[in-house]
Amino acid sequence: MPPEPNDLRPYPALDEVDRAILTELAVDGRLPNNALAERVGVAPSTCLTRTRALRERGAIRGFHAEVDPAALGLPLQALVSVRLTAHERAAVDAFRARSVRLPGVVSVFHVAGAEDYVLHVRAASGDALRDFVLDHLAVDPVVQHTQTSLIFEQARGMG
Repeated sequence: MPPEPNDLRPYPALDEVDRAILTELAVDGRLPNNALAERVGVAPSTCLTRTRALRERGAIRGFHAEVDPAALGLPLQALVSVRLTAHERAAVDAFRARSVRLPGVVSVFHVAGAEDYVLHVRAASGDALRDFVLDHLAVDPVVQHTQTSLIFEQARGMG
């Protein structure tokens, strides 16, 4: 079973081939096994075995398609910063568990600084975004404060 997303584990047993596989898949997750094997310099059967092992260990968390949010009817994106009233582990863990299941939430980041969490949210409109904040965050008893920043443009980095 793969580790939880916040389960930080070192990967000391990863060798150069494993790291090369991870690097290539981070650039193109749809790379066919034969092409991946050729790029990292191993046999296709070895590459497949190693890729499966990397998934089982949690080094590969999954594969996904990057879809234009507008194509889903969710053209508006925002980062919603959340400050919690309580910082006991149970309250923090419960907020994270709830927030990842909220409609429109793309990612949840537990951050250091004045805010505790940043939620990447997609919405159909400004009204829908406002309703999301009011209906899901403002009513949560552990949420002390929110601040919403609209995303005008998003560019994906190579890292």
